[in-house]
Amino acid sequence: MAFRQRNTGVAAAIVATILLAVVVAYPLRHSGDGPLSGLGGAGTSANAQGAATRPSGPSGAGSSSPTINLTDSQLGFVKVEPASEREFAIEKESVGSIDFNQDMTVQVFTPYQGRIVGLFAKVGDAVQRGQTLFTIDSPDLLQAESTLIAAAGVLEFTTRNLARLRELYKTRAVSQKDMEQAASDQQTAEGALRAARDSVRLFGKSDAEIDRIIAERKADPILVVPSPITGRVTARNAAPGLYVQPGNPPAPYLVADISTMWMLANVAENDSPALRVGQEVKVKVNAFPDRTFDGRISTIGSMVDPTTRRVLVRSEVQNPRDELRAGMFATFVIRTAAPVRSVAVPLDGVVREGDGTMTVWVTADRRRFIRRTVKVGLQQDGYRQILEGVQVGELVATEGALFLSNALATASR
Repeated sequence: MAFRQRNTGVAAAIVATILLAVVVAYPLRHSGDGPLSGLGGAGTSANAQGAATRPSGPSGAGSSSPTINLTDSQLGFVKVEPASEREFAIEKESVGSIDFNQDMTVQVFTPYQGRIVGLFAKVGDAVQRGQTLFTIDSPDLLQAESTLIAAAGVLEFTTRNLARLRELYKTRAVSQKDMEQAASDQQTAEGALRAARDSVRLFGKSDAEIDRIIAERKADPILVVPSPITGRVTARNAAPGLYVQPGNPPAPYLVADISTMWMLANVAENDSPALRVGQEVKVKVNAFPDRTFDGRISTIGSMVDPTTRRVLVRSEVQNPRDELRAGMFATFVIRTAAPVRSVAVPLDGVVREGDGTMTVWVTADRRRFIRRTVKVGLQQDGYRQILEGVQVGELVATEGALFLSNALATASR
């Protein structure tokens, strides 16, 4: 009897031990599925709808893709839209800077030597063709005007002398030879005056100014140097009293026609075969982020920079409002082929994972989301081109995709 009681006590102890082990082991088996942090449902357990399911192996054939089930409160963090089809332009893009159109920039030199006595334009001024830029005291002009005055005086004398001899010849007071000599002298004086007028005209004097010099018998040595084109003064190296000579650098003034500007860009060597002279380009500058300036490629460099492996491309850009300034940082885009239509997903809907793969989150019921690896292409106007992995019309997370990826990573730890 004592032996039976002792066996019963041992059996009871064994049963109690087994029950205790079961109670302790149950939470340990489920502790790896703890709360899904980061999904907005604080304290949500693994058996709730916010749980993340990890695949048994790598994503691909023979394995399931990672999924996340969201609760009603968690759905507010994710926006779902169907994948659309959009047109993507085939373009090349590069950066560069704005410069003056050197083909339309003129160095304004004085045509004759002299000292500057007056300045009438400063850097940044808009000038018209023929507008005075500066004046110089020119000894060459003074000499030409003195010759003009002398020639006019000789012509006046020979003209009066010829008239007097003609009257005397009528009464045979002078010989015919004397009269003919006087006529020859008068014609020579006329030729000398015409040559003197042309010489002064080369200095920019008008016929009215030449007539005034002759009438007043007063030489004006001030030579006016006008702007040869309509444009803007881009540089001034002149000062009163400075002695200047024709073609002696630096030029007193630089004037540029700014109706067109240059954009100088260094294009990657691999992109250069797609470019052609005459192709249209779209130019943007930081100063006007919402504006696009039209232009055309005018020159493609004949060599590749050995250091940067880039080719210089020059485009002529329209500047109708005089907004572009030399030195502005700019980008240009050029279409090199016909646009293509492809599946498109907003940029926020595509996530770059830690291993470098690109993924999107796809759903059929707007609650259970499946991560899918995709192949991406171009990025334009806030959309990413999807080459593989998503079909038009499939529901994808367009906002909150990164949120879902982070949640999966947290639940997988």
